[in-house]
Amino acid sequence: MVLMMKIRYILSTLLLGVTLFSTLPAVAVETLVIYSGRSDKFVKPVIKEFTRETGIKVILHSGKSTALLNKLKLEGAVTTADLFLSNDAGNLQKGSDLGLFQPVSAALAAPIAANYRASDNSWIGLSARARVLVVNTEGEWANKLDSVFDLADPALKGKLGITNSTNGSYIAGVTVYMLAAGKEKTRQWLEGIKANAEGKVFNKHSKIVKAVAQGKKQVGLVNHYYIYRHLAKNPDAPIKIVLPDQGSDDIGVAWNVAGIAISKHSKKRAQAERLVAFLVSEAGQKMFAEMNMEYPTRDGIPAARQVPPAGSYKVADVPMAELGRQRDATLDLIEAVGMP
Repeated sequence: MVLMMKIRYILSTLLLGVTLFSTLPAVAVETLVIYSGRSDKFVKPVIKEFTRETGIKVILHSGKSTALLNKLKLEGAVTTADLFLSNDAGNLQKGSDLGLFQPVSAALAAPIAANYRASDNSWIGLSARARVLVVNTEGEWANKLDSVFDLADPALKGKLGITNSTNGSYIAGVTVYMLAAGKEKTRQWLEGIKANAEGKVFNKHSKIVKAVAQGKKQVGLVNHYYIYRHLAKNPDAPIKIVLPDQGSDDIGVAWNVAGIAISKHSKKRAQAERLVAFLVSEAGQKMFAEMNMEYPTRDGIPAARQVPPAGSYKVADVPMAELGRQRDATLDLIEAVGMP
């Protein structure tokens, strides 16, 4: 009898514990939603480390930067996006001008040089890339090119690889050339490279690098890291990087930045700021450098050893915010020339 009473007591205690546990409120997992205009492979490793350190989960809604910016604009206050991530300063500044972002504090933005963020800190540049030439080292043009404007030489007809004119880096590069070298010179250059491309353009920079390596093209205009990624997999590929326009009277290399902004209507500002803080931290910036071979925008963080060090070559003196302010003028010029 005593034994039965003890068993009943133990069972009732266990049942009470289960009942109490089942009535406890579920612990909400903090989650951030990012509208991301970057390829997942460039973002996920850094996001994964942020989640590991903070416990905050991140959902990436990936797509084209311009399309996602338009989506953010149309959704307004009902958007689910907490942040907007773009591979192009032009789109970031455009979003800022449209009032789609909420600025971060000066202290949070401080590690990033003023040239790589909005003047009101409504977007922050995270990593930079250089527009360079990839040249076939076994072809006749191996040692003849030292300027982007050389690409308009009629002798390169059929030998030039460029992306389609909707590519964000392409548009940003044209903006830099227009501001640094003048609209008329840039228009003539566009007409020249249009003729040399012969209507054949590429949808990816990596395909341009591959075509040059295979000798199908002699030269291409690409972002620097695509060359080093190709060489990492194909160390004997007959290609090299040319940093263009390095003379005393030349404009220098065009740069662009990928960056991030907090949505104006995000209800999770504190968590969003934690993500921004991580991305501009030394740890976050080193990850961009080591994994993506991009240039960190935080001072003191070196690029990957394979990449020419920042400061070792001339960069065009064009603030990144201008890539947004002049975007419409650039698109008008591209359209007027009829670039494919």
